[in-house]
Amino acid sequence: MLLLKLFFVLTILSPAAAAAAEAGLDEASLRMKMVEEQIERRGVTDAQVLEAIRKVPRHLFIPEALRASAYQDHPVPLGWGQTISQPYIVALMTQLLEIRRGDKVLEIGTGSGYQAAVLAELGARVYSIEIIPELASVAKGNLKRAGHPKIKLKVGDGYLGWKEFAPFDAVIVTCAPEDIPSPLVEQLREGGRMVIPVGKEDQAQELVLAEKRGRQMVRRSILPVRFVPMLREDPKTRD
Repeated sequence: MLLLKLFFVLTILSPAAAAAAEAGLDEASLRMKMVEEQIERRGVTDAQVLEAIRKVPRHLFIPEALRASAYQDHPVPLGWGQTISQPYIVALMTQLLEIRRGDKVLEIGTGSGYQAAVLAELGARVYSIEIIPELASVAKGNLKRAGHPKIKLKVGDGYLGWKEFAPFDAVIVTCAPEDIPSPLVEQLREGGRMVIPVGKEDQAQELVLAEKRGRQMVRRSILPVRFVPMLREDPKTRD
């Protein structure tokens, strides 16, 4: 009877939970371990960012077949040629934004919704754009399951931003254009911050922190990165 019960429990565990069970850890413990070993040790110190990442169940934003990789130190493919970023990169980009509760934040590249959930956990009002309709649908379901159904999400060309809700206190971009899109600069408030990877897909990219001062962007290079390229809509398909 004991063996039968054990078999039943193992068959209903997610891959991440099964891997955790083998290691004697549950998914919450894996999150704590991820924050300590992958994020804090690399210099992310913002207590609110660390707490937000401890709270958001990252495995819910990973395709079910790959959930054993949810808390590992690398990006994870989502399908449609997209990825969820390495946990450290999510934490670093979030810290660089210096989010305060109530800030209005524009995210370009919703992906599976994980970064948006972390921002919402910090108390930000999140407006997120995803160009791939199927992925936007996945993100919407993920965010609802994770307890963040109020995040505003639309399908569209992120390069153009979301003028209807501008200006934004901060902008975060999770895909790489060749340079900072001018519409995003225009929609960022004076003194606002933008974190964005810049560069061609087949060449060196850099993570850039840019602050808007006098309608100009003062840029600082943070570190070399590798992001998927920013996709654009066909102009012929726009309304």
